[in-house]
Amino acid sequence: MIEEVPGGLEQYRPRLRYCLLDEIRIADSELESLRNLAAALFRLEKSRGPEDIQRVLAALIEWLWEPGLMELRRSFTTWLLEVLIPARVPGIEIPQVVDLQEVRSMLAERVMEWTEQWKQEGVEAGVEKTLDKARGVLLRELEGRFGPLPEEVRRRISAIASIEELMAVSSRAGSVSSIAALELS
Repeated sequence: MIEEVPGGLEQYRPRLRYCLLDEIRIADSELESLRNLAAALFRLEKSRGPEDIQRVLAALIEWLWEPGLMELRRSFTTWLLEVLIPARVPGIEIPQVVDLQEVRSMLAERVMEWTEQWKQEGVEAGVEKTLDKARGVLLRELEGRFGPLPEEVRRRISAIASIEELMAVSSRAGSVSSIAALELS
């Protein structure tokens, strides 16, 4: 990366060797057996869930309990709150805490709340996806029976917001003789 230099200046060219540490390739079991902060950082970055983070936090709290390590504890706390947790749990409001023990307590309290929120969001997304598919089926069924549908009919079917209402319209659609008789509200 550094070009050859003219006479005598090569002695000033940097001679650096690098040691690549590919944290993803280090086995979790190997990291767990190490009692050092780099291994803890790698374990946190590789964590797959709150339980993994809790285990590493417990170790960090034990390792960094001495008063002289307060700044290091604070640095880990800041990194957790500003980098790791927001990356793992986007959009979640994180309370202001100042110590690893508080982070651990906050995670223990909030994980259940966040899990419920994620489940609810998943349910809502599933319902919306199901509604979209059911609307599409109804539109294709109506087009099969009555030919091209007026834009107003398409708009009203697209606006149906509950599965119950969509089922009622689908039920009526099987027995009507014209699209006008469908009575979309």
